[in-house]
Amino acid sequence: AHSQDMRVRDYFDHTDPDGLTPWDRADAAGVSGLAAENIAVGQPDAAAVVQAWMDSPGHRANILECSHTRHGLGKEPGQGGPWWTQVFGR
Repeated sequence: AHSQDMRVRDYFDHTDPDGLTPWDRADAAGVSGLAAENIAVGQPDAAAVVQAWMDSPGHRANILECSHTRHGLGKEPGQGGPWWTQVFGR
């Protein structure tokens, strides 16, 4: 849903234009234990976005953090995208 929202409302940020954070969105969706979020835009496929995240120290740390035991991934296609959202939980 966050990937779609970024495309529809034309922004790229962890915090949406209404001020909601990843933790706010997770709570609203009934998801507990959110630990981290990675976002990206423009990588054409999964291999490219994973490579981009692994090339970024902060994103890489989120991916490799052993205490993250749950994972979700969203992709929203569209001109200027796709938009990607990756969330991690405990």
